[in-house]
Amino acid sequence: MGRLTLEHTLQGHKGRIWGVAWHPNGNTFASCGEDKAIRIWTLSGSGTWSTKTILSDGHKRTIREIHWSPCGQYLASASFDATTAIWSKSVGEFECNATLEGHENEVKSVSWSHSGGLLATCSRDKSVWIWEFAGDDEFECAAVLNSHSADVKRVVWHPKKDVLASASYDNTIKLYSESALDSDWDCTATLSSHTSTVWGIDFDGDGERLISCSDDKTLKIWRSYPPGNNAGIATPENIPVWKCVCTLAGHHSRAIYDVTWCKQTGLIATACGDNAIRIFKESSDSNSDEPTFELVTAEDSAHGEDVNAVDWNPVTSGQLLSCSDDGTIKIWKVVD
Repeated sequence: MGRLTLEHTLQGHKGRIWGVAWHPNGNTFASCGEDKAIRIWTLSGSGTWSTKTILSDGHKRTIREIHWSPCGQYLASASFDATTAIWSKSVGEFECNATLEGHENEVKSVSWSHSGGLLATCSRDKSVWIWEFAGDDEFECAAVLNSHSADVKRVVWHPKKDVLASASYDNTIKLYSESALDSDWDCTATLSSHTSTVWGIDFDGDGERLISCSDDKTLKIWRSYPPGNNAGIATPENIPVWKCVCTLAGHHSRAIYDVTWCKQTGLIATACGDNAIRIFKESSDSNSDEPTFELVTAEDSAHGEDVNAVDWNPVTSGQLLSCSDDGTIKIWKVVD
């Protein structure tokens, strides 16, 4: 069994910290929160982390989530002021190069596609928007999707395809893709099994599985079954069917607010309202149609209040970021 060791505790934001996101290079990350500011942290040669940049002029209200583009040149921020800001560092300093407007209420989440050509946002207005990056800091709305019946909490792109997943207060997860016939974006699947708000979702490394976390205190693993699959699962209309193949219950005592599936190690980390961070891994004798996962370690008092977000370092194996209502950011390492 492994354990979680604390490497750094960082402070700087005023109030709750809602989001943290590693830069693709793994030695820089961004954080955002209640103070309407984005902080960009970098690692010095002496091994200490410090804020190099504070971006405080892009939003008028709380910033809920941030996400780096795959190339690392752009940072998108989603805010309760109903806008999404796009930042870039083309000439030395970070600047807000575009502000995306259209949502009627708070923007809760933002995500770049694997190619960087598409951006997704979602909102309390129940909609998911897909934006096409046209270059020269120009973004065009490619689709407005109204498949959910309540507040949409999270959007996440597939790691290899232009397939989008969204999670909602309506207890469901939706999947979307672009139709080859008319280039319209359609909802291709609705995943229903949770009994309360789905707060977070993430794909595994190849995108064949998805994990979800919920207010119902459970984690669920969903698997995609393509046409002609060996399990004999029917695929009407020749599109993949998603099935819930595993439910992890009894580990969390309050709502699970975030989940992240490490693309390098396969480890899963959760952020919970009980102040804890938990790490899970798939059992060595796991069956792909009925997988089993075990709790590797639990850091019961990871933070002094709710843990809001967790993010695995894309380069440094086993390194994890977390942030909390307690106003701190922590950097952890999973060690055997």
